[in-house]
Amino acid sequence: MIRVFRVACAFALAGLAACSGALPDVEALAEPEVSRFTAVAPPGAAPGTCWGKHVTPAVIETVTHQVLMQPAEVHSDGRVLRPAIYKTETRQAIVRERKETWFETPCQQDMTPDFIASVQRALAARGMYRGSVSGEMDSRTRAAIRRYQKPQGLDSGILSLAAARKLGLVSVRVEG
Repeated sequence: MIRVFRVACAFALAGLAACSGALPDVEALAEPEVSRFTAVAPPGAAPGTCWGKHVTPAVIETVTHQVLMQPAEVHSDGRVLRPAIYKTETRQAIVRERKETWFETPCQQDMTPDFIASVQRALAARGMYRGSVSGEMDSRTRAAIRRYQKPQGLDSGILSLAAARKLGLVSVRVEG
């Protein structure tokens, strides 16, 4: 129901934007408002590090099939004397298991308005962000982060530390 509402709102906004000439970022409208930063870290995480968690829900499918209970009785000339009897069985099958992906993130205290503005500028320079540089972690920014990280295997609107390093926003430790 909520998804239908969001789609309807997106079409309504697109219609209004057509009148004004500006197109809304429809992907940003579907981006969840709540970040999943977590105070809990995965086992073996270094102390003082911050983590995000992306959960991909399981996909469950209803499978229905027919089971032959009694075969048809057919006369030698081809006439069906008694039709076959079938029973319908329905069961739930997991098509894809639930998956939790932990990833290191910049810590909450590092997510200052200046840092977020830098994220927005870096994503805009790569054609991923189309909003104003506000320094706020809004739905447009999260949608742009998701677009940037998805080809790298992380479908999340939470900025990973690896993506921040790749954008040149966080220093990379050099061993030696």
